[in-house]
Amino acid sequence: MAIPGNFLSPTTESVDPNISGWAAKLNATLTKGTGGRNGDGCLVVKSVAAGEMQARTVSSYPITPGTVYYTFADAAGVSTERIGIRWLSATGTEVAVSWSLTTLTSSANWHRVSLAAVAPAGATQAQVLLSSTETGATVNHYWENVYLGLPIRTTGNLLPFNTESSELDVTGWTTVVNATISRQVPVINWAVTNYVAGGHTLAMTAVAAGNASILAVDRPTVTPGLEYLAYAYLQPPVVTAQAWIELRFYDSLGNQIQATRSTLAPPTPATGMYRQRVSAKAPVNAATCSVAAGLDGASAGQVLRLETIAITAAPELQAGTVLPYADGSFEQGVAGWAVASGVAAIARSSPWGDAAIDGSYSMRVSSSTATTSVLRSARVPVTGGVNWRAQIHAGADVLTWTSVTVRVRWYDAANTDLGASTGTAYALPTTSWYGLASDAVAPAGATQAAVEVVAVASAPASELFIDKVALWQVLPLTDVTANSGGGYATLTLRELPVDGEVTVYRVAQDGTRTLVRGAGGLIDRQVLTSDLLVVEDHEAPMGVPVYYWVEVYDVGGSRSTRSSSTITLTLDVNEAWLKDPGNPQRNLRVLVQTAPDWQRSIEQSKHVVRGRRNPVVLSGRRQGLEGELAVWTRSDDERRALHQLLDSGRTLLWQAMPGMGVTDMYVSVGQISETRVSRLAQEVWRVWSLPMTEQDMPVTVGVSGAAGRTWQDVLVEFATWNDLMDVYATWEDVFLDRRG
Repeated sequence: MAIPGNFLSPTTESVDPNISGWAAKLNATLTKGTGGRNGDGCLVVKSVAAGEMQARTVSSYPITPGTVYYTFADAAGVSTERIGIRWLSATGTEVAVSWSLTTLTSSANWHRVSLAAVAPAGATQAQVLLSSTETGATVNHYWENVYLGLPIRTTGNLLPFNTESSELDVTGWTTVVNATISRQVPVINWAVTNYVAGGHTLAMTAVAAGNASILAVDRPTVTPGLEYLAYAYLQPPVVTAQAWIELRFYDSLGNQIQATRSTLAPPTPATGMYRQRVSAKAPVNAATCSVAAGLDGASAGQVLRLETIAITAAPELQAGTVLPYADGSFEQGVAGWAVASGVAAIARSSPWGDAAIDGSYSMRVSSSTATTSVLRSARVPVTGGVNWRAQIHAGADVLTWTSVTVRVRWYDAANTDLGASTGTAYALPTTSWYGLASDAVAPAGATQAAVEVVAVASAPASELFIDKVALWQVLPLTDVTANSGGGYATLTLRELPVDGEVTVYRVAQDGTRTLVRGAGGLIDRQVLTSDLLVVEDHEAPMGVPVYYWVEVYDVGGSRSTRSSSTITLTLDVNEAWLKDPGNPQRNLRVLVQTAPDWQRSIEQSKHVVRGRRNPVVLSGRRQGLEGELAVWTRSDDERRALHQLLDSGRTLLWQAMPGMGVTDMYVSVGQISETRVSRLAQEVWRVWSLPMTEQDMPVTVGVSGAAGRTWQDVLVEFATWNDLMDVYATWEDVFLDRRG
């Protein structure tokens, strides 16, 4: 799969099917190798003699001076390596070269090298440079999965790119105590599609024995009462020292008012990168936040490395859950959980990655005797009189448990205990993790609730792991609403299996099924990344009842089905919709002047046969409909919107109410004409002639969208409105992050 936003062609990026995108620059010959990660191919750079060898991209790519660009690649070999960007002038003359740091060690396994740099004045083009220094001739170095483009950052991260990645420098960080800050490039094997992970890491070195820490300089704004999540990949020193990260909140004067710490419990030996999370709710007087990291009990010279550092809004473990992330995922401890009765002891699992469904930790429940224990979460707000569902994910580790019961305990506004729901009991085998759920209607006076787990140990020294706990109001699994004003239907699917697949059909009155379009094209066995899926169907017909048929496949491939209620979109009989299936933000409702008179062309050849009265006619298949639609626009805004819709030349969807004798039609619009309806210069009405040719439904076009970007992402990346205007031509470009 091509790296999103890559300036390089797929062939240059993946070295498949050939090496045509690459050329030797210094002391090297190039061949195509196998065993790559982004496709099978890889670039083999072979040294002609001992010393540095370099390869470069054949093409040069347009860039803008003063803009930050980013390049990375996966490499393997017997020597250390680095990656660079070669800046060229308009005439192809080298202006400068920016180089990454060299890797600390060599490795024959794939590992990441990367660089971010500001394009210098006078540069208009750039090339990627690959460099390694070999100890002899005919030594191979391997490269692939190469990217050149704008910085890739974590969507939703409140921290800017350089603070997240340290690819430019270390100016996003400052020392707090007993530390120095630098950058290093250790050998790290990131997943091939982990595009936010680079080669440079932030390195904190303890100056002397004792505690050492550093702090991000940036102070992004926060909203009091909202829950935030901070995380970073940590690589602690091999010898004992406790690594941690903190999410810190500050008031409007810059005073620190809260700090929540999460410590890393690394496996032994700790040689890799481990993502450590910490979450907290912003206090009532919070204005900004930041993230800190450090080592407790460090020895002089010990190094803590950090990569992919982020602060985001805390995710929902289940759509609609009211339980805080800390209480549901146990990444920094057991949060608000307590043992209400019994002998059980609870603690966060250890080490990192030993037992977890979400994140890297779970809650370990240890029972010293074969008795019953009741575990209870913190109280959270609920609404009385409606149905709620509590769910935990649990797995038995040592021996078995007679039963595990999930229930909800209710409280009123005065904190009076209103009792617990009946709950659902489960027998828990020892083979895997299981999702255990229980539904209950909250009493009329309930304003608070806590999740309770009643665990009955079958033998002494039994252990149980609990993770990914949620409590949410039960809403319909499938919901559909009609938005006639916008010309679309909204389909909401809840409680879907994450990592499963889904197919969505629109079903007409006659039973005809049509696949519905999503971000990746038609939704046909689309992989689910969330338990909630909201689809806006902008191709639903006007004035015709339809419903939606959904096929859901869990991770094991088991299939279940759902169907929605029936909805009907309405439209004035004198109007029609012109829609861009891939860009619904451009859709426009227009007033129809004249419906098309249709023609259907056919390819024919006529042959006159001597002595025969009738000619022989050879015909192809008759083509689709062709005609001219005449519409009015009634304002300057409508006129500009229609121009924007037609500018792309893409296949459009024409929709009208039943009665014109034609169903919805995908069309290609030819040369258009636009005229005033009167001779007045101030006249804003226009009449348009739109020659249309019937087309097939585009099946690979996906619905363009912000892909999770918010205004916060724009604010993080751009300091002023002028900076924004220098990069984006239109507001649509801002929405789609389509940079000039």
